[in-house]
Amino acid sequence: MGVCWGPVVRVLVLQAAWALGGGQVRYSVAEEGKAGTVVGRLAHDLGVEAGEAEARGLRLVAQGRRASVEVSGASGALVVSSRLDREELCGKSAPCALRLEVLLERPLRVFHVELEVTDINDNAPLFPAARKNLSISENSPAGSRFPLEGASDADVGANAQLSYTLSPSEHFTLDLHRSEEYRESLFLVLTKALDRETLPVHRLVLTASDGGRPSLTGTMELVISVLDANDNAPQFNQSVYKVQLPENAAEGTLVVRVNATDPDEGSNCEITFALINTFPPKALNLFILKPKTGEIHLAGALDFEEVRSYEIEIEATDKGTPPLSGHCKVVVEVLDVNDNAPEVWVTSLSVPVAEDASVGTVVALLSVRDRDSGANGQVRCALWPAAPFGLVATLSGSYSLVLREALDRERVSEYEVEVRAEDGGAPALRGRLAVRVPVSDVNDNAPAFAQAVYTVLARENNAAGAELARVWARDPDEAGNGCVRYSVWEGGAGGAWAVGGWRSGAASSYVSVDAESGRVWALRALDYEEVQVVQFEVRAVDAGEPPLCGNATVQLFVVDENDNAPALLPGAGGVEGAGASGWSGPESGALWAWAAWGTPAGQVVAKIRAVDADSGYTRWLRYELWEPRGKGPFRVGLYSGEVSTARALEEADGPRQRLVIVVRDHGEPSLSATATLSVSLVEGAEAALAAAGSSWSGPGLRAAAGAEGGAGASSSWTNVWLVVAICAVSSVFVVAVVLYGAWRWAPRAGVLSGPGPATLVCASEVGSWSYSQRQSRSLCVADGAGKSDLMVFSPNLPPPPPGPAAKETQPEPPALLDTVSGPPSLASPSSPRDPFPLLALTYHPPPGQALLGAGLFPWGVRAVGAWRVPKDGNGTFASALASLPEPRAVCVGGK
Repeated sequence: MGVCWGPVVRVLVLQAAWALGGGQVRYSVAEEGKAGTVVGRLAHDLGVEAGEAEARGLRLVAQGRRASVEVSGASGALVVSSRLDREELCGKSAPCALRLEVLLERPLRVFHVELEVTDINDNAPLFPAARKNLSISENSPAGSRFPLEGASDADVGANAQLSYTLSPSEHFTLDLHRSEEYRESLFLVLTKALDRETLPVHRLVLTASDGGRPSLTGTMELVISVLDANDNAPQFNQSVYKVQLPENAAEGTLVVRVNATDPDEGSNCEITFALINTFPPKALNLFILKPKTGEIHLAGALDFEEVRSYEIEIEATDKGTPPLSGHCKVVVEVLDVNDNAPEVWVTSLSVPVAEDASVGTVVALLSVRDRDSGANGQVRCALWPAAPFGLVATLSGSYSLVLREALDRERVSEYEVEVRAEDGGAPALRGRLAVRVPVSDVNDNAPAFAQAVYTVLARENNAAGAELARVWARDPDEAGNGCVRYSVWEGGAGGAWAVGGWRSGAASSYVSVDAESGRVWALRALDYEEVQVVQFEVRAVDAGEPPLCGNATVQLFVVDENDNAPALLPGAGGVEGAGASGWSGPESGALWAWAAWGTPAGQVVAKIRAVDADSGYTRWLRYELWEPRGKGPFRVGLYSGEVSTARALEEADGPRQRLVIVVRDHGEPSLSATATLSVSLVEGAEAALAAAGSSWSGPGLRAAAGAEGGAGASSSWTNVWLVVAICAVSSVFVVAVVLYGAWRWAPRAGVLSGPGPATLVCASEVGSWSYSQRQSRSLCVADGAGKSDLMVFSPNLPPPPPGPAAKETQPEPPALLDTVSGPPSLASPSSPRDPFPLLALTYHPPPGQALLGAGLFPWGVRAVGAWRVPKDGNGTFASALASLPEPRAVCVGGK
């Protein structure tokens, strides 16, 4: 029984509390809440268990106005069912409270719930109109006030508190009056007097901002039209009008038109003209003024001998209230009549005139006459154009046409001059005579090419006799003086020459020029690898007496084509990698390398090196693994040529892997070369010993044991490597002692040089170590013990200038280079694993010179360090020396 009475007691207690509290629940919710927003736990607040709300029939009683809330049947909570708009429900009333009735059917009870909808700033200020037009007179005083209708905001409270701003203006400002009793008043205040003639319309923007967060704004455009006032008098464009009239002017002739303007508008700018005074007074009947147009017409005859000038005063008056007026004066000057024009004719004419005629040469004799008398009969002559001829007065009424400037037939081949005669009458009368003067040619212009330098691009391997370009020279002379013939000019400083590769010589062996057309023909096929630039001069000669000539430089650039296949680099540069590697011969293209079983994926085993004699994009090489195809244990870098493991090496891969690598260039079509790489797979200890032995074979060949740490994790491998390390350290110590003894007691290496002393490569001239394949030189070694190693260094520098100064600046060869050879046992060509001798280079720059970065030598090795050089079958370096450019310094060591 106690278990059943507990809920009943709680219900009774809640009912008693409800009766004491007046039976009303209050909730608050912000407007514009989303549907499903929980307003309050209605069932809980009414004492109904959440799970019993639906069973006991808890619901809202429908009323006439939509409540936008409902009771959730599952939870008994009061939730938002549709959009709540405070302005729609309550307007400007604050607070906005909705009274709801909640019905509980079991047992039947009615509860009153009050729901307050709070305001949010969801309404921007709104003006009655988007634009308001105002009209203000321009004579309104400063301080004038003009009422404006403010904006309204549907929100309440702080969200409806409005403030106003006006766009910047030097004439207007805002004044806002707030009152607790009355609605706020907004005024537009005039701060500076207006001038319609300066600015007839003012456009301002009035902005209203509410007090919400964030603030919302509304705008209204104010268009203020400035009304005109009659504050401007008419103004003439001239205070004095001066007019000249001939004495024989006809009656009705327009003398002048006066013009006055008034910046006002309407009737204030309507102007009428009136003639108020004349001097002499009888001129009132001699001139007529039209009051609307301001035109003055002649009403009688003029007489120069009686009155020479008239003065007329004119008044312009507007129609404003009161009317304003302006004044001007018109001065009419009467001119004497001249009714006879001067006459001009040619007495003698000497044409054509040679273009090299001297200044002062007389071309023609002229005569001038005027039948008038006095000033009207005085004639003055002028020549147009004024150059290159002039008039010289000889006798009264006679003139000479003479040459004043040098002539140029190529600029002007014929002149037409006009002799203008003008008398002294008022107005003056004129006479004209045209004289035509042709100019004869002399050979005074050399042929001139359209370009001083012609740049021509020609692809290599062109056909002999192909047209390469066309040069054109213009000679502005005529007939034979302008006939041009072309030829290749072998004279001059340096003559014609061709450069490229290691060849140079006369360009006439490469090209020829057609004498008539100027076409440039190829005499033979061009080879980019032999010559890159052919520069020569073309001479154009005319047929004048004496003949004149002009020269132009033609630079013929040979464009490379993909006609050279990639070439594998022999020696240590041909392949380098993590394991011991080598080159079996320059012709066979066979390479070999060591790799240890268990080497992880990504380990570099070898590196293929190749070069392409072509230039540009075509010499960019890519490397492809041709054999084996499929998922082999190795892969090759597309552009690096590095051969690396594609996965960890296993004993199942066999003792040896044969890789066929194809090297292709980027030409169209592409050319290729093939390299065969044999990779021997051995135990880790054997690979370490092979890598240690191969460390004597050259720089850049890294031991394949670099990745052993990931392959061996047991203590047995640790012991093996410990033994290997002890043996390696001992071997290095013994070799060092042997080398020191050999260096201490062996004879010094000789230094041989070419035709001049050794040349230093510095960064300011070439920028890097380089080599050239364009020149070769035979070298001899001094008598003595046979040399087992050789170093050749040949920078690409221009030859030093001749003279004693050049000899004084040459450094001594011993200061530049010296060599240290490796152990003789490793340099033996009979060794199967080390077929090439070991060379080492130490570079000692002289004071003030910087050590440059490493660059490639002919065998693809680095310029600073050690590398391998292939010997001939008889154990000499003759073949290697034959492939080198002209050496600047050669060091031979046999320590």
